[in-house]
Amino acid sequence: MAAQLSIDQSIAEQASAVGHEIYGLIERLYPICRSITGPGLRASIAMLREIVPLEVDEVPSSTQVFDWTVPPEWRISEAYVEDPGGKRIVDFSRSNLSVVSYSTPIDTVMSLDELRPHLHSLPERPDWIPFRTSYYTPNWGFCLPDRVLQSLSAGKYRVVIRSSLAPGSLTLAEHLHRGATPDEVLIFAHTCHPSLCNDNLSGVAVATYLARFLSERPTRYSYRFVFAPATIGSIAWLARHEAELSRIRYGLVLSLLGDAGPFHYKLTRKGDHEIDRALRHVLLTQQREAKVLPFSPWGYDERQFASPGINLPVGRLTRTPNGEFAQYHTSADDLGYVSPEALGESWLTCLRAMEALENNVRYLNLSPKGEPQLGRRGLYRSTGGYQNIPERQFALLWVLNQSDGQTSLLEIAERSGLSMHLLASAANDLERAGLLQAISDRATEQGGQDGDGATTPS
Repeated sequence: MAAQLSIDQSIAEQASAVGHEIYGLIERLYPICRSITGPGLRASIAMLREIVPLEVDEVPSSTQVFDWTVPPEWRISEAYVEDPGGKRIVDFSRSNLSVVSYSTPIDTVMSLDELRPHLHSLPERPDWIPFRTSYYTPNWGFCLPDRVLQSLSAGKYRVVIRSSLAPGSLTLAEHLHRGATPDEVLIFAHTCHPSLCNDNLSGVAVATYLARFLSERPTRYSYRFVFAPATIGSIAWLARHEAELSRIRYGLVLSLLGDAGPFHYKLTRKGDHEIDRALRHVLLTQQREAKVLPFSPWGYDERQFASPGINLPVGRLTRTPNGEFAQYHTSADDLGYVSPEALGESWLTCLRAMEALENNVRYLNLSPKGEPQLGRRGLYRSTGGYQNIPERQFALLWVLNQSDGQTSLLEIAERSGLSMHLLASAANDLERAGLLQAISDRATEQGGQDGDGATTPS
């Protein structure tokens, strides 16, 4: 059988240390001004490349990608608003959230009444700066605390945005970890947000350290990590790799993984793919508060992968979902809102999900008439009469009983309530003892990989 991933206790004990490394990467990325194109995005990718090798693809502006067109590249060097007394009440150098992303250049003096439609604040959170964009409609604007906005008095204000929108490119990056089979698991994280830690530096950083972990280990599947701007980035990536999408067996969008909230898994478009069952099993067996959310064509890039002409089985893993925490898309989504502990737990949870996929094998019991004698094979207690059967021995019995060549380990896990890690370990022991035979995926999943494979338009 192909090499499989085992997330044992020694790896689980590394989660805390890895969480601090992930947090350290977020600290370094946090000050950079990112958008859907531009130097900040490239600088961020360069930082990730220090940790894991990445192939970079620059998609030229004006490139047609399905129904979209790659926009001009946006660059910004300076932006501020000065009040009538010459005091800078908004300054891009203090927070890159202060300027509406993709703002067109301006250098003028105007009245407060003229300026107000271009000022954005959060009255319900008077000390926070909102995050706003205008990617595809030429416009300009500033974001500021509502407390500052309400303090402004009539007069003339100097308004400066030194930016440019010119031909350039959109930056995509990916890392491919090759497994024993060409079938791929896609991991996607969006890279376009500026100084926002949970959304989505947490997803980017967790994905980077997952890639580093897998790069040192043999796996059954190949893993393709894609780092791209939201929406236009995933669409561009899909358009440039359409001929290769049939390799993708499953996928997972990672975002919002650094807060203290419980895990939320959003189902794929179909809702009953193997990855849906794997994530449901992993989350609900390790965290009582975890929730499984129905699919909807709203959210992050999972909706692009789930478009009917692409139809990839891609779910989404977050902690508190987008829009359901007060700090979402505000300056309060800062380094204090995420923690190394939550990041480390998210990293470990992703690995456990990968372990479940890697080990979801169908076996055939080679001694199916009654229970085989496990004791003489060194697999069972030599003395009977115990009231509490140890979990490992319970796992041996479940695997033997259900291994009819059609039932997968994940199905056994769902029915037994035992972890995939425990069942996979038991199955490996039984296989080594000559009592089980692994059944090839391709032998049992012809014509669509049990419904989990990509389909592309004919």
